[in-house]
Amino acid sequence: MSLSTDGHAEGHEGHVHLHDDPTGADCADFLERIVRLIDNELEAGDCAVVRAHIDSCSPCLERYDLQRTVKAVVARSCGETAPEELRAKVRIQIQQIQVQISEG
Repeated sequence: MSLSTDGHAEGHEGHVHLHDDPTGADCADFLERIVRLIDNELEAGDCAVVRAHIDSCSPCLERYDLQRTVKAVVARSCGETAPEELRAKVRIQIQQIQVQISEG
């Protein structure tokens, strides 16, 4: 397996050493760095190191794919707007609570 420049997992020929324990000392540091890689918060040199590790570590590749999926779902969900009727109800409840607080 390898990681393309756009971040998708791809198969490749040749021998790949796969780790079985993503919580091992080797991988513990990479779990945080994987999230930072996805968020584009790593320096170029660190990106290369993390990508190389992901290419050779099946559990970390799985974590990478999971993190990307979760971020995509959250981004999609955050892009939705509540229906106007619901927004109006929430505004009314907020105003009622503000009145209760100011009178109380």
